[in-house]
Amino acid sequence: MDYDILDRIESRLEATGLTARQASIQSGNSADLIRNWQRTRLDGKPFPGKLSKLVELAPVLGVTTEWLLGQDFPARSVAVAGKVGAGATVHLVDDHAKGDGLYHIACPPQIEPSGMVAVEIEGTSMEPVYQPGDILLYTRPALGVPTEALNRICIAEDSEGRAWVKQVKTGTAKGLFNLLSANPTGQNLLDVHLRWAAPVRLHLPAEFVRRV
Repeated sequence: MDYDILDRIESRLEATGLTARQASIQSGNSADLIRNWQRTRLDGKPFPGKLSKLVELAPVLGVTTEWLLGQDFPARSVAVAGKVGAGATVHLVDDHAKGDGLYHIACPPQIEPSGMVAVEIEGTSMEPVYQPGDILLYTRPALGVPTEALNRICIAEDSEGRAWVKQVKTGTAKGLFNLLSANPTGQNLLDVHLRWAAPVRLHLPAEFVRRV
């Protein structure tokens, strides 16, 4: 085992707000468990951690033992499947079914990660509601535009595979939709064929996004 494990432990301490002392005690170990590992790293000595200690620490940090060992993602994480255009033209790389993506973020405590997908905003047409770099979370239908998506801000994919974050309105004919920007200077897309649309469930400003 190496100090990448300690790096992951420290990343989870930051994400959970726990101190090294608190996590050590809550895992049933001495208060100095993690601090001793940190001191050993500073001394240039081999990582002294034991698997049994990682097994005890993992649930306190909200992850699996496999993740601490670098073999899995945190238990409560969401894949950022790609980017969506808020004025920019973006093709979504939607790999959430495989659990892949551009990167993973810590799942906010108010929602369950199961079935949840995240995307990063690119472009400015939804300012001031959303900013470039913000994260939007949603649950995606297989295909189609459900009734609940109408008149709401949604993640949507058009017939050419471009992904957008826009307010979805009905168009001038059946099967056509208008995609409206929040920014008065942003581009509105009228009478667009959509493959699917999903209402935004949660918005995370860029400064509150924690990558894992």
